[in-house]
Amino acid sequence: MFDKILIANRGEIACRIIKTARRMGIKTVAVYSDADRDAVHVSLADEAVHIGPAPAAQSYLVIEKIIEACKRTGAQAVHPGYGFLSEREAFPKALAEAGIVFIGPNPGAIAAMGDKIESKKAASAARVSTVPGFLGVIESPEHAVQIADEIGYPVMIKASAGGGGKGMRIAHSAAEVAEGFARARSEAASSFGDDRVFIEKFITDPRHIEIQVIGDKHGNVIYLGERECSIQRRNQKVIEEAPSPLLDEETRRRMGEQAVALARAVHYDSAGTVEFVAGQDKSFYFLEMNTRLQVEHPVTEMITGLDLVELMIRVAAGEMLPLTQDDVRLDGWAVESRVYAEDPTRNFLPSIGRLTTYRPPAEGAHGSAIIRKDTGVEEGSEIAIHYDPMIAKLVTWAPTRDEAISAQGEALDAFAIDGIRHNIPFLAALMQHPRWQEGRLSTGFIAEEFPNGFEAPVPAGEVALRMVAAAAVIDHVLNERKRGISGQMRDPKHLRFERDRVVWLGDQRFEATVETIEAGRGPANGIAVAFADGTTWTVESGWRPGEPVWTGTIGGARAAIQVRPLLNGVFLQHAGAAAEARVYTRREAELAALMPIKEVGGSGKQLLCPMPGLVKSIMVTPGQEVKAGEPLAIVEAMKMENVLRAERDGTVQTIQAKEGDSLAVDAVILEFA
Repeated sequence: MFDKILIANRGEIACRIIKTARRMGIKTVAVYSDADRDAVHVSLADEAVHIGPAPAAQSYLVIEKIIEACKRTGAQAVHPGYGFLSEREAFPKALAEAGIVFIGPNPGAIAAMGDKIESKKAASAARVSTVPGFLGVIESPEHAVQIADEIGYPVMIKASAGGGGKGMRIAHSAAEVAEGFARARSEAASSFGDDRVFIEKFITDPRHIEIQVIGDKHGNVIYLGERECSIQRRNQKVIEEAPSPLLDEETRRRMGEQAVALARAVHYDSAGTVEFVAGQDKSFYFLEMNTRLQVEHPVTEMITGLDLVELMIRVAAGEMLPLTQDDVRLDGWAVESRVYAEDPTRNFLPSIGRLTTYRPPAEGAHGSAIIRKDTGVEEGSEIAIHYDPMIAKLVTWAPTRDEAISAQGEALDAFAIDGIRHNIPFLAALMQHPRWQEGRLSTGFIAEEFPNGFEAPVPAGEVALRMVAAAAVIDHVLNERKRGISGQMRDPKHLRFERDRVVWLGDQRFEATVETIEAGRGPANGIAVAFADGTTWTVESGWRPGEPVWTGTIGGARAAIQVRPLLNGVFLQHAGAAAEARVYTRREAELAALMPIKEVGGSGKQLLCPMPGLVKSIMVTPGQEVKAGEPLAIVEAMKMENVLRAERDGTVQTIQAKEGDSLAVDAVILEFA
């Protein structure tokens, strides 16, 4: 076994690998760029080596710098994590020449499976079901359109060396193929250094299901069940679960056996994932094989009880797999949410900045459920523009799918982040979505269910009542705190609060009576909230003013509610819903109703940069007339190219930015006449 390994990665996956290595008694070496000098993975590792400037092409992607770091520290092996160099055939070859072990598959397997064109040929030879498509290299947009016309629309344009949603476009027409071909090639070149793309038939209403495999250097290969990854946005996974609500035992076995057959065909000897596109009728076709550890590997670990990072390390050291296929057992259900630095209310545009608040829910058992978080940040960490926008992965396990989803929703409600925009409100809303809860999934789920983008839903039903009860109790606690301030004209001992309250939750009006439960009648910290319809809930919480999450029980049920102070009120977020809450006495409510509402103005005569990013292209000129939907500019942020389009017809008057400019959010790119 190794004494010391180097992790050629950053962020949450580097921290994840360090934790397993530490448990195994293996020392770790971290590498870091200028942007990651103060990163969590650097402080967690036993040693750390600086490898260059912030851009990955000058640091994390430079093989020579990784090898030099190994030689300086005496690291015997390298774990690549995912992304960066994890699927570069040249990396394990260079390590081998330097006498360093690669904790991953052999170069031949990476070459065979890492190239999506070659992998489909290998899959076909291994008698794995494959999607109809053109596997040759496509040289021009015209050639791409010709191929797409022959296959039939819709088609998927994909980077041959791609992954993680980069260099992928769905096209429904010849025009979309031509534009998608250019964008896919550009993204592929900048992300992977390889601009080759191919085209295949896009399966309508598909599901994305993948099989986890693990092999050793002695010819043993097994599969560890499947993961459902159909909840995606722009071909990037958002929520994963294991097992899949679609599959039965027979389909799982057939998919698993095909995945193992493909792995055996390329002599696979590490952890890898065979991805399939599946129809709602349980038909399935090979999509690609990722020759690395997947982002979503925790859900497989939670239902199998296995540590995939440990298995990778052990087989890299020459050990045999400690179990056979008959030993694999799937227990319970696991759900994973990817917490991203992006604004779901602005079409999920990337967000950068400092985490002024970062309070994830506590790990461990919560009733019958278990919470796990994989993260590489802490309060005060900086989310930079240079890397993937993932902040954390939140995983819940429970005996059943319904319980795992419920636990995930509660954990998301308890996850407090400030300083940047993030997608937790969207994830929390997804957990409440009936179609998700019923398991009626497809890769088009988000586009179909949120066609106009995301806005936090207005609280309704029991969710609204819970938020009203919490608002009333929070107001009560704040009033008691104010009465504890010294030097007041009236003695707090002789003051009695009015029991009747009017709670405005957004535009909804509720009446409630709030009363502290006296000793002997109930819990010492309990407050009774009675509604106009006669419903009365006992509310218990140890919440203190200033805490970003209110946790407690409402009517005996656990609840977590995000709380942020507002002028004369609080902003509440719970179960995916959000609203401003203001609590008044009856007389205060009468007066508040008379206050004028200030209208917020705006201007539609400017194209603003929707996220911090780099201007890749300005596609119009001053004086040019444009139609709604026409592309105006391309801005790159966090390794993704974003095409900015005209919202309405107009004439370009002036252009304020140029190609190569680094722009802040809301910077003016151009103005219309």
